[in-house]
Amino acid sequence: MIEIEDKLVSDDVFEQYFLCDLTKCKGACCVYGDSGAPLEEQEIAIIEDSMEQIEPYMTEQGRKAISENGVFEIDSDGDFTTTLVNGEECAFTFKNEEGMVLCAIEKAFREGKISYHKPISCHLYPIRTKTFSNNFVGLNYHKWDICKDAIANGKKCEVKVYQGLKDSIIRKFGEEFYGHLTEVDRIIAAGEIEEVED
Repeated sequence: MIEIEDKLVSDDVFEQYFLCDLTKCKGACCVYGDSGAPLEEQEIAIIEDSMEQIEPYMTEQGRKAISENGVFEIDSDGDFTTTLVNGEECAFTFKNEEGMVLCAIEKAFREGKISYHKPISCHLYPIRTKTFSNNFVGLNYHKWDICKDAIANGKKCEVKVYQGLKDSIIRKFGEEFYGHLTEVDRIIAAGEIEEVED
């Protein structure tokens, strides 16, 4: 782990390659998994207040799940997550004509209906964040078999994990922090950085 500001960043964020390739995976990360997308508490109210604009892009099953269960569930770890349809795909998913699974929240954002992009956990993936008792935030690279095409695409395009997530990292942590990441990346190879034990 590398300490940057009040963040502990996994070496993998700099060393691994990752660039989503929806033409290959078809958005599988929105369908598979043990629970929905992690939500920050403040995001729940934002989504609830935006449902009128989001619903037109949702499937009938997704709207039904939200109607019956609300926009969030609590998973086995006690965390807030997006509601699922029958314990499977996220309630906010829909398929386009090419069969890609997309996000209704992001669709509403891109159509200019709302100012909220999508859950930050989705935007930051494959980085997962964790807040420690000392208020430090850990940034870890989450490895998932269904993302093998994103890894291959990242290697092909020479895009590292943090580089492919520039917009989402800036959204969450600001441009200055992203600048620190690029600086750390430049000096890692020279071995001039102090690491923190896992």
